[in-house]
Amino acid sequence: MLPQNKMRGELLNNEETWWSFPAEEIFSKLKTSKEGLIETEIKSRYDIYGKNVLPREKYKSLKLLLRQFKSPLLWILLVAVAVSAALGEVLNAVIILVMILLSSLLSFYDEYTSSRLVENLSKQIHYETTVIRNGKKKEIDISDLVPGDLVYISGGNRIPADLRLIHTNNLEINESVLTGESLTVHKQSNQISKSITRLQSLSNYGFAGTIVVSGEGMGIVITTGKNTEFGKIAQKTVEERPQTGFQKGISSFSKLLAKTIIILTVLIFLINAVLKHSVLDSLLFALAIAIGLTPELLPAVINVSLSKGAHAMSKKGVIVKRLIAIEDFGNIDILCTDKTGTLTEGNLSLSDYQNIEGKKDKNLLMYSNLCINQTKNKKIEPIDKAIISYSKKYIKESEISKFKIIDELPFDYERKRMSVIVRKDNKNILISRGSVLKILDASSKVLIKGKVSPLSKYKNIIDIQYKELSAKGYRVIAVAYKDVSKKIEYDTNEESSLIFLGFLLFSDPPKKNVKSAIDRLSLLGIELKILTGDNELITEHVADQVGIKLKGIVIGDEIEKLNDTQLQKVVENNTAFCRLTPLQKAKIIKALKQNGHEVGYMGDGINDVPALHEADVGISVNDAVDITKEDSDIILTKKSLDSLTQGVIEGRKIFSNTMKYIFISSSSNFGNMVSAAGASIFLPFLPMLPIQILLVNLLYDTSQLSIPTDYVDEDELKKPKKLNVDGIKKYMMIFGPISSVYDILTYFIMIVLFGASIALFRTGWFIESMITQLFVVFIIRTKKIPFYKSKPSLWVVLSILLVAIIVIAIPFSPLAGLLGFESPPLLFFVVLILMVITYLIIVEFVKGWFFRKYEF
Repeated sequence: MLPQNKMRGELLNNEETWWSFPAEEIFSKLKTSKEGLIETEIKSRYDIYGKNVLPREKYKSLKLLLRQFKSPLLWILLVAVAVSAALGEVLNAVIILVMILLSSLLSFYDEYTSSRLVENLSKQIHYETTVIRNGKKKEIDISDLVPGDLVYISGGNRIPADLRLIHTNNLEINESVLTGESLTVHKQSNQISKSITRLQSLSNYGFAGTIVVSGEGMGIVITTGKNTEFGKIAQKTVEERPQTGFQKGISSFSKLLAKTIIILTVLIFLINAVLKHSVLDSLLFALAIAIGLTPELLPAVINVSLSKGAHAMSKKGVIVKRLIAIEDFGNIDILCTDKTGTLTEGNLSLSDYQNIEGKKDKNLLMYSNLCINQTKNKKIEPIDKAIISYSKKYIKESEISKFKIIDELPFDYERKRMSVIVRKDNKNILISRGSVLKILDASSKVLIKGKVSPLSKYKNIIDIQYKELSAKGYRVIAVAYKDVSKKIEYDTNEESSLIFLGFLLFSDPPKKNVKSAIDRLSLLGIELKILTGDNELITEHVADQVGIKLKGIVIGDEIEKLNDTQLQKVVENNTAFCRLTPLQKAKIIKALKQNGHEVGYMGDGINDVPALHEADVGISVNDAVDITKEDSDIILTKKSLDSLTQGVIEGRKIFSNTMKYIFISSSSNFGNMVSAAGASIFLPFLPMLPIQILLVNLLYDTSQLSIPTDYVDEDELKKPKKLNVDGIKKYMMIFGPISSVYDILTYFIMIVLFGASIALFRTGWFIESMITQLFVVFIIRTKKIPFYKSKPSLWVVLSILLVAIIVIAIPFSPLAGLLGFESPPLLFFVVLILMVITYLIIVEFVKGWFFRKYEF
């Protein structure tokens, strides 16, 4: 019996050894039947056990907020603030603390809104399962499963809950997510000993999160959500995804910054300490400068850019599962894809059928109609659908009903065929359908002119017919049969000594707009490569129809003969790869990556999973099998190169704006550090107070939060790019010192021209440093010369102008004395305007020289 008055989500009955009970007893204990649960029972169990989902991460917002305080520099500064307060500098300590909090809260807000957007986008990806309820088969969202539900599973499904299997047919499951074992496990439905408790040994169980590799089955839901074996593990561990190319680039950039910060911070501290400034003031000044060089809003800028891009992409039918993948999506330079549904419509239709005499044989059509996937799953395979649709015109239901389906040997990618065993007139017949070559391998005879003859006499004729039909663009499937003895259960060993019957000819026309989409990909610098299980003749036909110029065609058997070095050359010099196994697809992608390419792979079947794993960016569609969607980074609502092209463009916009922030902030901040180091040598006082430096940092970072909204020049979208750390270093070392020259010029103007007090000196540098940093953004946000040929977004313009107004207003505000500023004379602003104009002109000229010399 079901436990009474159980708390929501409590284990069904942890003491029950469900694997040791026969099916009928399980039905009784779970108060269900072969007709499934009734509606009132479903509602009752839903109230008790809740949704079949893993619990959301607790305190996610708090963890996100605390993550903003992970920076070691920030913690050192907080310690210094505490020391400052202890020594009586309470006001300074409070002001610095407020600025640190403001900066952290700003970053937290942006990351929080980005994470909420990703959660909303993920709800657009649906996972359904087939159940029996109230005696009827229906599709439901996997989150609506409850204990006692009857669930169908088949190849490509991710098992949605812990199931006690009550029926299996050649069911093979990959349980590596739970056990770490990569080999598939054969499952059966009979009860096993109560003493068996090891998870790996429960052969009549299907565990949530594991993958059906082949075969089919039915099971009763035992536990759901957090109470499944997968749920228990998922609450303790989180799988780390490998770093993307962009993340690796950011990591390299961070190391460069860390070295620069450490060297300059120590140098500035030592200079100020040696010149007999207060050790505490020197420490605070050096740390504040270090904070200033750190682009601490980089995570926020990246997240805002990515979330904005993900939102824009979702409107174009591209759903982003993993935000960081957008950067690599925009930078792919090779796209590998199957032809079906991408180059073609993906709507298979049976055009014709013939035996090896070229005649229509009704038995061929009849047997084809019987040899379809009998799995009671939600999806009808396209080939099955095409056969059923065509056969309705020629075969009556009464003719089919004379046959009884006894067993099925499901399709897999090793055999490349499927079989059914049917009974008619007390005789069992095995009917096999699949790849022409694989059916021929399993055949020894052929039916010709109504008689069975040795296959050897006609094998060359069949081969010629197959090639001719393929060259016409048909997808050719072979059918064979033989009589078999009566058995309780059949296996694939029966697929031998078959009688070859004939061909089924399927059509799949090319997409109307695919040629223009391929041309657009080419203009974006993306090369298309075809990876398919079909033969080379039909692939060549389709490529010709859609305008793909093939550099060469390679078949899977040839790939197996190559070593790694040879394979790297072959994948580079050829366009189409045919008759591939799933692992061969992955090998090709790995070789392309070893050649330095950023590779995207688009697939929707279980045979695509190894390739999706290997690719830099895995792309699937919303109606793909579960495991394919799970392993993809990007999901298209429609399998279309047009949607993909739009996604690539959006990815490149995001990458471009992210790089703008890195270039702008690193060069400006580096310039400020050089200026501070130079000023420390000859000034008898700190050139700027720590709170003033942090104010510069806060205001400048605020203005840069608009960068993700900026427009991107068309030229920046034409080809894929990578994060070039060496290029950033050169940019920083050239453009940073230009701003330093103007900072040092400001020092002399303030001292010589204005005879400035310490407060006025700091005010002058604060305003000049901020205004030049702000307005140079208009120059260096684009490679175009003159800069006004590239229009910035309204938000960029408004944010820069608003912060500039605040900067100029602060020395005249009541906060001036608190922050250590005083009002500068009017003449200062006249000099400032001249300095800003000449600075921008020089930067514009240097920019033109830089991008002519260094291309990235």
